[in-house]
Amino acid sequence: MRLRYKPWASDYINENKKYVKLAEDAPAGRWKEEFGNERPLHVEVGTGKGKFLNDMSLANPDISYVGVEVYDSVLVTGVQRAVEEEPDNLCFINGDVFFLEDMFAENEVDQLYINFTDPWPKKRHEKRRLTYSLFLELYKKVLKSDGIIQFKTDNQGLFEYSLESMSQFGMKLETVRLDLHHSEEAEGNIMTEYEAKFSEKGQPIYMVRARFQ
Repeated sequence: MRLRYKPWASDYINENKKYVKLAEDAPAGRWKEEFGNERPLHVEVGTGKGKFLNDMSLANPDISYVGVEVYDSVLVTGVQRAVEEEPDNLCFINGDVFFLEDMFAENEVDQLYINFTDPWPKKRHEKRRLTYSLFLELYKKVLKSDGIIQFKTDNQGLFEYSLESMSQFGMKLETVRLDLHHSEEAEGNIMTEYEAKFSEKGQPIYMVRARFQ
C-alpha cells in the first residue's frame, strides 16, 4: 500500500470515537456489550481504507464488524465512510495486528478476514506476512473453536505460501478458489478496493476459507 500522509487524520479519528478506537481503548471481552447486542463478531485485520467492512456492515446488519488498521492516514478514509453511512454494527481500531490479544478476548471472534495484505515477497520479510505462523497463533486465540478465517489475494505466491502455512499449522482448508469471481462463491462476494481494481484487469482472485482443528 502506498501511504499518503494526512496530518489531520489523527484529529479526525479522535473526534469520531463512535466509529473508531485506539488500540488501548478496545473493549476486549466486551464487544457485545459495546455494540449492545448478541450479534456474531467478525474482524478484518489490515482493513486499509475500510471499503470492505463498510459494505459488509450495510449488507449484513445482523453481524457486528471490527476492522484493525495501524496507519491512521489510511484508516481515516474508512472512518469517513462510516460517519457518512452511519452503520450501527461497525467499529474500527487504530492499532497494530500484532497486539490483537489486547483488542479481543479469547474465543470472542466468530470470523476473521484477511484481504489483499502486503505480500512481503522477500524471504527475510516472511515474519511480516499476515498468514505467518505467529499471526495464525494470534488468530487462533481470539477466534471461537469453530471460527473461520477467510483470506483473499491477487498474489499467487502469497496465496501458495498461505495455504502451506495454514496446512502446516494444522488448519483445515474448507474452501479453496483459484478464481473466485468465476466460482459459486462469486454471488454475494463483496469486493475490496484492490479486488475491484485487480479483477478489472482480468487478474484471478484467490480465496481460501479455513478453520483451526
